Amino acid sequence: MDEEKKQERSKRGTGSIYRPKWKDLKTGELVTGSIYWIKYYRNGKPYRESSKSNKITRARRFLNKRQGEISEGKLPGIYFDKVTFNELAEDFLTDYRVNQMDTLVKAERSVKYLKEFFGGMKAVDVTTAQVMAYINKRMEKGLSNASINRELAALKRMFHLAAQCTPPKVNLIPHVPMLKESNVRKGFFEHGEYLAVREALPSYLKPFVTFGYLTGCRVDEIRSLIWSKIDLKEGIVTFDDTKNEESRIIYMTGELIEVIRILHTQRRLGCPYVFHRDGKQIKDFRAAWKNACIKAGLFEVVRDEEGNESKVPTKIFHDFRRTAIRDMVRSGVSERVAMEISGHKTRSVFDRYNIVSDQDLREAAKKKQLYHDKQDSTVVDNKRGEVIPFQQAQEMVN
Repeated sequence: MDEEKKQERSKRGTGSIYRPKWKDLKTGELVTGSIYWIKYYRNGKPYRESSKSNKITRARRFLNKRQGEISEGKLPGIYFDKVTFNELAEDFLTDYRVNQMDTLVKAERSVKYLKEFFGGMKAVDVTTAQVMAYINKRMEKGLSNASINRELAALKRMFHLAAQCTPPKVNLIPHVPMLKESNVRKGFFEHGEYLAVREALPSYLKPFVTFGYLTGCRVDEIRSLIWSKIDLKEGIVTFDDTKNEESRIIYMTGELIEVIRILHTQRRLGCPYVFHRDGKQIKDFRAAWKNACIKAGLFEVVRDEEGNESKVPTKIFHDFRRTAIRDMVRSGVSERVAMEISGHKTRSVFDRYNIVSDQDLREAAKKKQLYHDKQDSTVVDNKRGEVIPFQQAQEMVN
């Protein structure tokens, strides 16, 4: 006991190790706890923490660790132990709102799913093992790797923002493993499919999908398009706040400009948005999209773990973007011009979007067969090294 007191006293001035004492309410006796606590100072302010151990040597190591952090100018770990995951999630969404990011709706959706698993946890308890457990849970619900990766990207962003704070809210960013994604995307709309889906959509969404199908613009670009960016006289749409942070122009013709002119005559006072619902910006329309795809017959039936069947759309809105690029290429538009219209910076889009449909493949098969048929009707004269008709070759042999 004397040795313990000596060890405790040796830390006075810069810090100390002690076991809490209190009076037993029943007996009135003074009781000493079995767990050692540490006391240290930062900028003259005292801090107390439990070592969570009844070993004084462990308590001393813990005190030395905290004092080492302070001497290096770091915040003691007690700061980080108080930060919750929910606090990081709210900071993440605040960053989206302050920077007026168009993908706020998607960010809020990712946070919703992340909170279902990590909500209530301390930030320091979010480890790689916990992240792997989250990934496994999302996979069990049938989500694609790409969908899970979007949520994991939000999680990584939360911790990076927390580390950049002054003072920082985390002292360690957990490793967040990303899943492998297929880099080739094959979803396309044929014209009849597009018409069927548009017909099944509510009236306020029909011009919205028409614009998407004819221009290939991203859904967030269409959602945030305002009238000041449209020149009806010249038939021009200007996009300033794009994904690549570069302005681009789209020229409207035919059906597209007629749709915009009609919307212009129906615009709502005080509403700056070209596409709106009762004067408010169009946000999430997944339910309407799902119902339209099902009515158009563009769905598949899937079963959950309990054997319950449900209809899932086989098309997504982003398929309009792939379709528009493919149709531009088919119509003879050069890759460079197609990239300028769509807003892509590199030609990798043509590889990533796999600008080939079933019809393209059928046409290729027909062309290949015609080539082989032509080859079958000719032979090579080995003596003269030239191709001659098959009938002439038979006469030469005879």
